Order: sequence, then C-alpha cells, then structure tokens
Amino acid sequence: MSISHNVTSQTRPPLIDTFGRTHDYLRISVTERCNLRCVYCMPAEGIDLVPRAAILSFEEIIRLVNLFASMGINKIRLTGGEPLIRKALPTLISKIRKIPQIKTIAMTTNGVLLSKNIDALKSAGLDKINLSLDTLREERFEKIARRQNFSDVMAGLHKSLEKGFTPLKINMVPLLGVNDDEILDFVALAKDKPIDIRFIEFMPFDQNQWREEKLFTYKQMQEIISKKYHLIASDRSPNDVATTYNIDGFIGSVSFISSMTNSFCSGCNRIRLLADGAIKNCLFSNNEISLRDAMRQGATDDDLEMLIRTSIKKKKEAHDPMATLHKLPNRSMIKIGG
Repeated sequence: MSISHNVTSQTRPPLIDTFGRTHDYLRISVTERCNLRCVYCMPAEGIDLVPRAAILSFEEIIRLVNLFASMGINKIRLTGGEPLIRKALPTLISKIRKIPQIKTIAMTTNGVLLSKNIDALKSAGLDKINLSLDTLREERFEKIARRQNFSDVMAGLHKSLEKGFTPLKINMVPLLGVNDDEILDFVALAKDKPIDIRFIEFMPFDQNQWREEKLFTYKQMQEIISKKYHLIASDRSPNDVATTYNIDGFIGSVSFISSMTNSFCSGCNRIRLLADGAIKNCLFSNNEISLRDAMRQGATDDDLEMLIRTSIKKKKEAHDPMATLHKLPNRSMIKIGG
C-alpha cells in the first residue's frame, strides 16, 4: 500500500498529559502473531488474529515514528506477539535508526528466533534487548510456553551477550506454584554475566486466567532473595518501571516490576502503538484510537497529531487497583504487545 504524505521535520510541542507527565517513549507492536503459547499471555488454542492487511505496514510505522519523534519521542521499543516473526524486521529497525530524534531502539522478544537474527539486528542498529524467559528448566519451559523451544531461547540469550547487548534484561513472571521455586536460580544468572533479572508481577489480561491466588508479589520475591543476598538499592529515575538492586560481587543486577501491588503510574512516560494501528495510553486502558484508519482515509500529520494528543489527554492518573482491574475489558497481552 502506498500512502502519500509529507513527513514534517518541524518540532511540535511535547506530549504532556493532564497530570504533567511528559511522554518520550513509544512501544510499537509489529505483529500479533507468536510462536509460543505462554500460559499468562494467551489461551492454548490461540487467539483470533486480525487480517495481515489490517496490520500497519513498515511505511505507516515509519510515518508515525517520524511524527511521534517531532513531539519528543526519543525511545522506541519493538514488541509483538513475537516481533521477530515479522518479516524483514531489521529493515524496519534500520529505517527507525535514521530518524535523528530517536536515541534508543529496544526490542522485547521470546528469544526463539534471536540467535539466527542477532547479527542482522546488530547491524540494523538495535540497541537493547529484553528477553522473556520464565523458567531455566527445559521440561517446565514446555509446560509454560506450550512449545519445545528451550534450547533456541538459551542460544539467543548467549548470543545476545556475545554481541554486546548488555545489560541484557531478562523478564521473568513468577507464578505461585508454577515457577516461584526458581527465583534464586534466576538471580544466580546475574552473578557472572551483565544481566538484569526483572521479576514481573503476574498481570490480568483477557483470557490469561489471572487469579489473585496465582499472584506472587514482589515483596515475596524480595523476601526469598534477601535470605541469601543483601539487596542494595540502585538509583531510580521517575520514569523507571522497575526498582533495581545490586548484590555485592555480582556483575548483573536484580529488578522488580510491581504493577499489581505497588504501581508506578506517577512517572509513566509511555504510549503504545498496537499492531493494528490503535494507540493505547495505558497498558490497562481500553480507550483506543485508530491511527491506521485515519491514515488510510487520508489524514494529514496534523490530523494524526490531534488524535494522538486526544489520547494523551484522556490518560488517567493511575490504572485501576488490582481488585477491579481483572474485571475490566481489555485485549489479551499478545494483542497489546509486551
């Protein structure tokens, strides 16, 4: 699809919501498709995917990144589904890399296709990698991910370190009674390697069977770790989603993302662009605006800017508490983007 437009090079006012939060971080889901079926992310039978024609083209994504960059966005994170399923992803990265205002390009991946793509990703200009990994045991990996790709993921982990993607962030979601007995095993990964282990509280999304009794809180995680190691809090910026700790003698670090029990909404600087072109001003908001439809109906950059600012103005001060959050309508995590 060819879209006629003029990408403006002008500097536009920053994206500031009604609570004074400046948004400089855009997370872009490039596909809803995934090669795993992780239990906390999607149902075993999969999900209804939108037609490929409904997914943003690279040209549309680049147009929007240019526009967001003119409004102060300087960090991009590519997500999915699994972003490496999207054909020619390094080509998209190289195009984003040419936009002067974008200082950081990161990607969140399940690691299955990482090893075979790592050189192309590096050459294209990718800066940072977050690797989602919920167990270090092969047989358990198959139960959680419902696929047999453990060796592929571990190969991707090691290749990422070899190619200098450090610190490598590993996202681990502890589920009570499922993999919570591996907390210290994951911490040990950071002893001799430049890895930041990020323990993430289990969050509710459509069809992921979230229940409060499955929630393993960050305080419970800290309690387990503190019995063996002394956690030393590191400096935290207002926009950080994770609280990070160092351990004496460790090259890497340990972090906690406490979305359910200790939210960090006051410093949120993120906006999300979904694979089908909808923008979402909060992970847990179902208030969406389609930039894809507007573009395909001939919207100018000024028109798109107005839609983006409308979304930002509707952003709430904080997401709803855990007690009500899981009852609210929302997309599944795989359709939103990690």
